[in-house]
This record gives sequence, C-alpha cells and structure tokens, in this order.
Amino acid sequence: MRGIQIKEYVEGPSDLKVTSLPDPTPARDQYTIGIHASATNFFDLLQIAGKYQHQPPLPWVSGSEFAGVILAVPSALPNNRTPKYKVGDKVFGASQGGYATKVCAREEALKPVPKGWSFFEAAGLFVTAPTSYGALVTRAGVKKGDWVLVHAAAGGVGLAAVQIAKAFGATVIATAGTQHKLDVAKSFGADYGINYGEANWPDQVKKLTPKGRGVDIVYDPVGMIDKSTKCIRWNGRLLVVGFAAGSIEKVAMNKVLLKNISIVGIHWGAYATNEPEQIEPVWNGIFKLIDEGKFRGTVFTDKEFVGLESVPEALKSLGSRGTWGKVVVKVPQEGQSKL
Repeated sequence: MRGIQIKEYVEGPSDLKVTSLPDPTPARDQYTIGIHASATNFFDLLQIAGKYQHQPPLPWVSGSEFAGVILAVPSALPNNRTPKYKVGDKVFGASQGGYATKVCAREEALKPVPKGWSFFEAAGLFVTAPTSYGALVTRAGVKKGDWVLVHAAAGGVGLAAVQIAKAFGATVIATAGTQHKLDVAKSFGADYGINYGEANWPDQVKKLTPKGRGVDIVYDPVGMIDKSTKCIRWNGRLLVVGFAAGSIEKVAMNKVLLKNISIVGIHWGAYATNEPEQIEPVWNGIFKLIDEGKFRGTVFTDKEFVGLESVPEALKSLGSRGTWGKVVVKVPQEGQSKL
C-alpha cells in the first residue's frame, strides 16, 4: 500500500511524505478497508508533532478518519459473532492509519455509508456528527423553541451542530470570524450570523433573542464559555466541546450561580469506555436525520484535494483556519485516476 508513515515527529505537515509500505496486518477481529477518502483533523497536526494525548509507538501511519470499501472481514469475532459487514460493503470510520490506501479497523469503529452519500462526503462524518448530536441531544436536551448559539459554526462540528439544532426545532445563532464563514453557516440552516471578532458580540446575541433574554444553549468548541455567560438566559446550558482557540479558559463562577447555569462537558471519544450503551442511540438518531433529509455532509468544497500527496496541503489549510467544514482528501485507489 501507500501511506504517510511517521518515523520521527515533525514540525509541520510540510515534512510529511508518501511512501510505499507493507499492507497492514489485521488482528483477528479487524476488517481491512480500501480507503477512498481521508478526512483531516486538528488532532492529526498535534499527533505528527508528538503533542497529542494519544501517541502510538513509532513508526506509525498518520491520519484517522476515512471512508472506503471492505476488502477483508475478521477471521474471528468475540462470542463467534458473524461479521456485520461483507467484502465490498461501503463504510466510513476512524482508526489509526487513515492517510493511506488501506487501513485495519474493528467493527465498532465502522458505520455504513449512508444511501446516496459519496465516500468524499462520508469520510468526515464519524467524529463531527456524534460529537454534536451527543452534545445537543444527549447532554443538553435541545428541543423545539430553544435558542442555540453555535460558536465556530462553519467548522466541522459547528455545521453538524447547526443542522442538528435546526432538526430539533431550535433557532440557531451562528458565530464565525468572517462573513464567508457566516454565509456558509446560514447555507446549512443557521438563522442569524454574528462575527465574534466584534467586542460586543454577546450584546448582539442577546438582542436577537425574545425580550433580550439570552440563548438557552451555547455550543462552544472554541473556548468562549466565560464571555458566553453574558448572553445566556436563566437555566441555560453551556456545552464545553473543545478548545480550538488553543487555551483552556477559566470561568467566573459567580455568573454560573447567579443565572442558574449548567456547564456541561462532552467527550464523545470516551463514551466507548464509560457509556457504551449511549453510542447506538446517538448513531440511530443521526441516521434518522440523514434519512429524513435533515442532515447533509459538511465537506469543504472551495478547493479540491486529490491524492495522498495533497494531505500536507490539506492539513496546512486546516491549520490556517481558512477552511470551513471538514477538509477531506480524495484517495484514488491503485490504477484509478479519480474516484
């Protein structure tokens, strides 16, 4: 196969190289997948530099999210279960080694590509959709009539959050740093857009809500919880999704007390260990929204990235904050010029 192997940590994506590698050897409970599209993530940038909380032993193949075709099924599953997928099935998922033409993954790390979706669209679904659904539905209980503020609404998890909130009947206020990104968020269903580069953005948010009461839910993957306490209503829910701004902020707890606010964390990746029973209901909910036409792919389409050789450029674009949605690389298979 071909892939991007990390033999030593690198300063940035420009140092990544595509090489010929032995095909991956699956464990007895793993599938082998031929990758047709690979999605980029901020944690990929941290991992190649040796700065992520999960670092596999060197050498390893970088990347995680992908979509492709089952090439081989497990030779043995626990309790003699029959494999859910068969050779030729189209799947998406996440497993170490996504920047390659082949990868191995366990069944719980795979989902079927939704009907009518391309590999390109499905590759960016595995992380963003359940994170946003788990946050808004499982943790915050979003419902019809709620006002939801989505920060960094044009990002991968942001666009997923916009769609999910709208599907449940909420009014969505999107924030982003440029007009283009606000326009993107609105194209995915956001009702209003506010540039969070403006100092008075919390006041602008409050003015949009009925009688200036503030929003019911704040969805924050950036690290803007403290300022968001200024525009949240009594009994509001603040969702801590991530810290894309780069620092872990501190919150004035008197505001939490005075407004009866709930600060709620969402660490979707830890559900497999701590609450595995929640995973299936979340994915069932996501696929239901897809089937109803209420959720579509959030892939960045302003520029095309084709071939593993374009992964460094895709990662640089992601890191520059100049993109929106999920940045996905098309991975033509051997003997193919395009997908």
